[in-house]
Amino acid sequence: MHSFRVHTGIVAPLDRANVDTDQIIPKQFLKRIERTGFGEFLFFDWRRKNGGDEDPSFVLNKPRYKGASILVAGKNFGCGSSREHAVWALADFGFRAVIAPSFADIFANNSVKNGFLTVVLSENQVNELLRRARESNGYELTVDLEQRQVRDGQGFRAGFPIDDFIRHCLLEGLDDIDLTLQHEAEIGAYEARRPIPRSLRQAF
Repeated sequence: MHSFRVHTGIVAPLDRANVDTDQIIPKQFLKRIERTGFGEFLFFDWRRKNGGDEDPSFVLNKPRYKGASILVAGKNFGCGSSREHAVWALADFGFRAVIAPSFADIFANNSVKNGFLTVVLSENQVNELLRRARESNGYELTVDLEQRQVRDGQGFRAGFPIDDFIRHCLLEGLDDIDLTLQHEAEIGAYEARRPIPRSLRQAF
C-alpha cells in the first residue's frame, strides 16, 4: 500500500450528495479480480451518454479538470453497497483523496485499507471549495495528512479530524497484512513452540 503524507493536485468539483458506489463503479464492471483497470469505468453512467459517447457536461469530461487528483463532493459520499471496487476505481482513475462533509462508513473503511484518504470538512467549507474549483481554472489544493490540514494558495486553510491509528497506517502505508507482518518474529516464535497435533504429524 502506498503511503499518504502530503499531496497537491487539481480539484474536480462533484456537487452531488449521496453518491453511491453503484454510480462510482457500476455493477457490470465488477468482473475483474485485479485491483487495476477500473478507472476507465469510474462514474460510467454519468460520464457516458446512452450511445457510449462522453457527456461533455459531466465534470470529469471537462478539459479544465483533466488530471484532477482530488475530488470534492457532497455529503454521504460512498453510500450504497460495500464494494471495495469503488475505491479501486477512484484510485485507478488518478484520485488520491476525496473531500466531503461525510462518508458512508464502509466506504471510508475500504479507503483506509487501500491508502486512499477521505477528508471530512464542514458543509460550508466544502461548498467554498466547490465554488473555488468551479471558478478558478486549474484550482489546486494541498491535502496535508502530516498536519491534518487542507489548504490552497488563495487563503483557504482548514484542519480535519482523523483517527490517530488510521493516520498512522496511511502515513506509513500499512494495510492489514503489513500490520500483521510487524509481528512476524513473535508469530514465528509462537508457531515454533506450538506442538504439532498427532494427526498432522502422521500426514507428513
